[in-house]
Amino acid sequence: MTDSKKLAIDLALRGKSAEGGFAFDVTPIPGEIEVLRIEVEDREELPIFVSVSEDQILCIAYLFQEHEIIQGKIAQMNEAMLMTNITMPLSAFAKIDGQYVIYGALSVHSSLYDIVHELEILSSNSVEALEAMSDYLQ
Repeated sequence: MTDSKKLAIDLALRGKSAEGGFAFDVTPIPGEIEVLRIEVEDREELPIFVSVSEDQILCIAYLFQEHEIIQGKIAQMNEAMLMTNITMPLSAFAKIDGQYVIYGALSVHSSLYDIVHELEILSSNSVEALEAMSDYLQ
């Protein structure tokens, strides 16, 4: 499944008939690399951005910016994130241009079920990560 347009349609259709899982609202963001903005029902404040390349499907949720961390707590928070990485299923922390993110990646050959599962887990992990890092944030 390498086509982001097909993925957007599949996720949008699934989102309208979410059976037992989360519902998704999908918005394509045009550009040099097309990105899908996925809002998970009841978690709209933490959208997931999905891009599809030849090799992978990359799912990223932006958590907070570096300037939002309490002064003098960055090293402690980074250590806490590194320690949390192993126990966090299907996701990992990263930093992009001063923005802390949580992400997951899948094969372009992943089934829709696997992609939906990744989005649900990443969304849950985003909420849990913000809670876990709240002591370090202003």
